[in-house]
Amino acid sequence: MANVFDDQRETLEKHEFMLGPARGRLAVTLDMLTDALILVGQHGVYCTSTRNPTVPALDIQAVLQQMTGAKELIQSVMRELEKQKAAE
Repeated sequence: MANVFDDQRETLEKHEFMLGPARGRLAVTLDMLTDALILVGQHGVYCTSTRNPTVPALDIQAVLQQMTGAKELIQSVMRELEKQKAAE
């Protein structure tokens, strides 16, 4: 199995060139998390809760919550980096 730097080489190079190394990597990470959230969300349609079939199973809900939280943290770091860049 290749690592993320090999798998995402072209995307990383493009974003790092446009945004710098740190912000570029965060942007790619955010895109990857968004893609994973979509996949888990689709999976949640088929793995519903036995108590309430209109919502995903509890483990899917927990994964979605953690991934959404991680995405929010990355977005906050990107905003902070933008503030620092603007202050320079």
